[in-house]
Amino acid sequence: MRINENYWKLQDSYLFSTIAKKVKAFLAEHPDQKIIRLGIGDVTLPLPAAVVSAMHEAVDEMGKKESFHGYGPEQGYSFLKTAIQGYYARLPVKLEEEEIFVSDGAKSDLGNILDLFDRHNTVLVPDPVYPVYVDTNVMAGRNIVYMNANELNGFLPMPDGQVQADIIYLCSPNNPTGAVYHKTQLKAWVDYARRQGAVILFDAAYEAFISDESLPRSIFEIDGARECAVEFCSFSKTAGFTGTRCGYTVVPKELTYGGTKLNSMWLRRQTTKFNGVPYIVQKGASAVFSEEGQRQVKANIDYYKENARIIADALKKQGIWYTGGENSPYLWLKCPEGKSSWEYFDYLLTQAGIVGTPGAGFGKNGEGFFRLTAFGDRENTKEAVQRLASLR
Repeated sequence: MRINENYWKLQDSYLFSTIAKKVKAFLAEHPDQKIIRLGIGDVTLPLPAAVVSAMHEAVDEMGKKESFHGYGPEQGYSFLKTAIQGYYARLPVKLEEEEIFVSDGAKSDLGNILDLFDRHNTVLVPDPVYPVYVDTNVMAGRNIVYMNANELNGFLPMPDGQVQADIIYLCSPNNPTGAVYHKTQLKAWVDYARRQGAVILFDAAYEAFISDESLPRSIFEIDGARECAVEFCSFSKTAGFTGTRCGYTVVPKELTYGGTKLNSMWLRRQTTKFNGVPYIVQKGASAVFSEEGQRQVKANIDYYKENARIIADALKKQGIWYTGGENSPYLWLKCPEGKSSWEYFDYLLTQAGIVGTPGAGFGKNGEGFFRLTAFGDRENTKEAVQRLASLR
């Protein structure tokens, strides 16, 4: 018996453990210091009332023989998939119900989709990058090529015709940088993928934060994308499902590689390895798309977007370069005075009691940058920017 030796190639997940250790040590020396966390990637507002009500009703159904639900369809109940169809139709994007697969979150499917691809494929990922894109491919032993995302291109790298790739990861709005591709840029990526015979794995987990109507919320708004892209979405940041777990993946029927439809392959994979998302959770997710649910979700997103505006205004006043914030819950700033990512982390922690996320933890190109998020409490966010102002 031999283990998968590719796991030895994984870097230790030191980023957040290091942050936790540094904060713990600081509090041990300053027990009365109030720490404000602007690095958190988790939501802080509760589930919308419409979602909670729908889940309560589903619990009651599960307690009665005549309405009890056992195993459901692995790809999701029709009532939720139909609601997702209606949501996309507003973009407008037309999806077939069979193209929608309900999951327990975008992160899971971004890794699980790799079951469909040969390990000898070359993978193209941005740097800085959401770690799951890299680590899941390292585990499989694939060759990884990095796109150069940087300040000059606004952390929105474009395709290089000299680079050969089979699997391409794009995230817009981006985690960690908050940058958002416009339609012309995504069209260039779609054209590149079709020329290469590659597949785009498009992470749209933060699409609900886009307020600029000229920016695409789905890659399927782009002509040709149905022939080369899979889209991953999540209810986590949209509707507060980080602890409830639900998302969905869209695999168009036009996607064909090696004479095989990826839609059929993904269905086969899911029916073999996945038992589906619980009925109660899916009932709650379907309520997100109700008229009342959409109103409540928008209110929560607007709350976080106002937090982002407050932080952005503070950065502008201090003359700090940043991207994101306007159509994203993330703000990606350039560390002042030439500080490294970890130097700026220590500076904010010790001088202002603020915790963010060092950009170096997201890749080589993240060095010298820093991520702040808008998912905190409003009063804490206001206090944090006051502390930032006092540093200058």
